[in-house]
Amino acid sequence: MRILAAMSGGVDSAVAAARAVEAGHDVVGVHLALSRAGGTLRTGSRGCCTIEDALDARRAADVLGIPFYVWDFSERFRDDVIEDFIAEYQAGRTPNPCMRCNEKIKFAALLERAIELGFDAVCTGHYATLIDGEQGLELHRASDNAKDQSYVLGVLTAEQLAHTYFPLGTTPSKAIVRAEAESRGLSVAQKPDSHDICFIPDGDTRGWLAEKVGTATGEIVDRSGEVVGSHEGAHAFTVGQRRGLKLGIPAPDGKPRFVLEVRPVSNTVVVGPKEALAIAEIAGERFSWAGAAPTESAFECHVQIRAHAEPVPARATVSDTGVRVVPDVPLDGVAPGQTAVLYVGTRVLGQFTIDTTVSAVPVGA
Repeated sequence: MRILAAMSGGVDSAVAAARAVEAGHDVVGVHLALSRAGGTLRTGSRGCCTIEDALDARRAADVLGIPFYVWDFSERFRDDVIEDFIAEYQAGRTPNPCMRCNEKIKFAALLERAIELGFDAVCTGHYATLIDGEQGLELHRASDNAKDQSYVLGVLTAEQLAHTYFPLGTTPSKAIVRAEAESRGLSVAQKPDSHDICFIPDGDTRGWLAEKVGTATGEIVDRSGEVVGSHEGAHAFTVGQRRGLKLGIPAPDGKPRFVLEVRPVSNTVVVGPKEALAIAEIAGERFSWAGAAPTESAFECHVQIRAHAEPVPARATVSDTGVRVVPDVPLDGVAPGQTAVLYVGTRVLGQFTIDTTVSAVPVGA
């Protein structure tokens, strides 16, 4: 196949490209420039898509002996990922920018251009596997559960999966990937993984949002509506947050309070006991299937609400208006805007953006 290898400058994408070359494919490397004012250097695992990363990707391509290009996707990234991130917070939701980047950039914009140029597939260093099932191609978890990235790939459609290539999915551990990079003479063999939001490399999401959307004083209230504090912008709070609330009135039982809800229209933050973070039901209107859609409108599955969260047994119901999921045990600290990925065994069935939640603890209970 003609393969376009997305090379981030990290060890995973470098080894993935190397394996594509070794498998006999015609491989071209590409690094995506996602900012026209990118930082020069990373700090350990902070940040990515820097000038240093682009140079690391080029050096890896040179070692592999493949053509290499840098493509400017900064405008698309700004519009589809950064602006979406800001808008979601302003709407009182907690977005996942990595999901949007996979959906809009790596497997939409990049894949579209790759197909236009005659490539058969885009190769990435994600840890996930593709299996030919009875109803077509299926997306499954990676062999290494600790590195499994199928959650952040849950936004991919059947058409996109047909043009993807994940050479690392069956690798038993990340240590094997690093050792392979070392043996191949790739300088990124021991390069730290990036864990932070790439466009907020210092990790200060609250400060970054304050610069982008400004501050606006509002009230912090408990579940009964009593004012217990104030804040300078509801966008700075996320469901489940405990630190930094600066409440003026302690809870009657003296226990810590947590953010339960963010109401952007009234610029209000609702707090309450930890028990109230338990969620008995989630639902969303925006959904997609990673391959063949379920044949039943209601079915048993597992739901995962964060990249590294434990999947929870649940029952899902699908209708024309969206997906509703009732977990067997309450979910903890779910926020609108998060992505819920549905699994059947190791297979990724699909995903939806959480719009509404129902607390397992009624007000006054």
